[in-house]
Amino acid sequence: MANKAEQRRKQILKAAFQAASEKGYESVTLQDIADYADVSKGVTNYYFDNKADVFAHLFEWITTRIYEKEAEAMEEKETALDKLEAYINQVFISPGENKPFYRVYLDFLAQVKNDDRYKEINQAFYENCWSIGESIITQGIEEHIFHVDNIEQAAKAMRAMIDGSLIQWLMRDDDSLHGYYRTVCYESILQILNVRK
Repeated sequence: MANKAEQRRKQILKAAFQAASEKGYESVTLQDIADYADVSKGVTNYYFDNKADVFAHLFEWITTRIYEKEAEAMEEKETALDKLEAYINQVFISPGENKPFYRVYLDFLAQVKNDDRYKEINQAFYENCWSIGESIITQGIEEHIFHVDNIEQAAKAMRAMIDGSLIQWLMRDDDSLHGYYRTVCYESILQILNVRK
């Protein structure tokens, strides 16, 4: 029974994501979410308190999955440079996946000021992102590849470069530039890390 409930919750969360990526957070209603999930509004209300609750669960679920996939992408790699490249490749996964996520994520960020739960979810996401950066940088320093004085600062700069590159790509609304921005991001991070081979 618990498994069926979990499947139904995921169905509603996926529907909320689709609705928000197409309509925008502000425009989406609980009825929209129910329609996208092909369930009644009562079912949505059974699993979630309100629209804000649906989206809090959605953002927690999405950001956790993103972190897990980014961490997994590096697991089989041995060197810091290989891990960094795997990380960037996973972040810049494809225009088809990056575009809806960042559209919804930017909408989500606009709501952070109104909801402490959203703020906590976003902070946890960034803590996870920074931990990935710190682990790559620490290994690169040990391998004498990266030359960084402040690991924490460099990890934050690394994620800022990632998000900034993807947002700039999104704003240009040209899928063909996805690879260009991936390359710009990767090469800029190498400069931040002061790579010496």
